[in-house]
Amino acid sequence: MKMLSVLLLLSALLGAHTVPSRRPKCYKRVLHDHSCHSIPEGMASLRQVDESLQDHFWEGEGCETICYCNFKELLCCPKEIFFGPKISFVIPCNSE
Repeated sequence: MKMLSVLLLLSALLGAHTVPSRRPKCYKRVLHDHSCHSIPEGMASLRQVDESLQDHFWEGEGCETICYCNFKELLCCPKEIFFGPKISFVIPCNSE
């Protein structure tokens, strides 16, 4: 009986690691007809974070997802993943 309890406990612990995380992931978007310098004109859902942070854009209405433009590709991540939890709150949010 003790062995059965240990096996059930181990299977429960190992099974917990196979459950997908609900944490948002990063993704890439290809810019077909635009370069990093023409993003604000071509995509209304992106806003520049700050003049001092070139090629960094907020995506959507809020300031939860940030995108970095590299050539003709956007890498978009939740701000906590992109900057880290310790400094993500000091990045200026331009929600206009």
